[in-house]
Amino acid sequence: MRRRIKLRHIQCFTEAVRQRSLKAAADRLNLTQPAMSKTLKELEEILGKTLLIRTRAGTSLTDAGEVFAHFAQMSLSALDHGLDGIAQLDATGKRAEVALAALPSVAAGLLPRAVVEFERLLPSATLRIVDGPVAHLVNLLRDGAVGMVLGRLGEPALMQNLSFTQLYQEEVDFVVRPNHPLLSAGPKIEDIANWPVIYPPAAAAIRPLVERFLIGHGVGRPNIAVETVSGAFGRVYTRESDAIWIISRGVVWNELAEGRLARLPFDTSLTRGPVGLLRREDAEPSAEEGLFLSALTKTIASMGLDTAG
Repeated sequence: MRRRIKLRHIQCFTEAVRQRSLKAAADRLNLTQPAMSKTLKELEEILGKTLLIRTRAGTSLTDAGEVFAHFAQMSLSALDHGLDGIAQLDATGKRAEVALAALPSVAAGLLPRAVVEFERLLPSATLRIVDGPVAHLVNLLRDGAVGMVLGRLGEPALMQNLSFTQLYQEEVDFVVRPNHPLLSAGPKIEDIANWPVIYPPAAAAIRPLVERFLIGHGVGRPNIAVETVSGAFGRVYTRESDAIWIISRGVVWNELAEGRLARLPFDTSLTRGPVGLLRREDAEPSAEEGLFLSALTKTIASMGLDTAG
């Protein structure tokens, strides 16, 4: 249905609502009244609902028309906002800037590919990207230093006055070097007690998930060698030692795909959690941020990430 609705349908309908007269609306849009009537009839046939009641005194909205008018007007307003933003970029000749923050799991796997797509859509823009622990990134968002944060849903106390839009679901993996002895031994969760572990620190978004997962499998505190979510450290240390790295899948997405690291065959579905977009509730995305979100959505689909709610 959405593909059949065209911009001309929305424009004719919203103008008819504003003018309360098909003749006046047609004049405003430089259309003939028969053309205006035909377009509105097409829209009603697509929706399967009568939107306008036409009388000699003018037009009025049906209940369905009241509902549709609200969202139609919002759609046109959003489109106008985006076009104005692009026009301003062209007028100033300045490079647009999008400032965002990303947790390590997003910064390593999804974000580089989304940036490639964004550069294709808006090559004149500059992205300013910050990564780090979730509490630090949320503070940057509240202070206005960044316009959005990409990552896992934080603790409720961190989320006050922020909106969260889920993008996809992600699990935590137990990762080792490709020739690790555990890979050929039919490992069980309790076996991690015999090996050094890279463990998420207390401030990490995945720490509570990992703790509940281990408790649920009757595993006590592992032999923690290092507490960190640093991708740079974890990749090297894991490849050069017998350590088991407990980390979000997105951080090691590339290494797993290319065989430079391997995941232990544990069912970690209990650690699945939402990864999404954090914004201030009072903020509206700029035209450039809207294009970045489009690039992000397209990249998520191309990577086959789990978008189930």
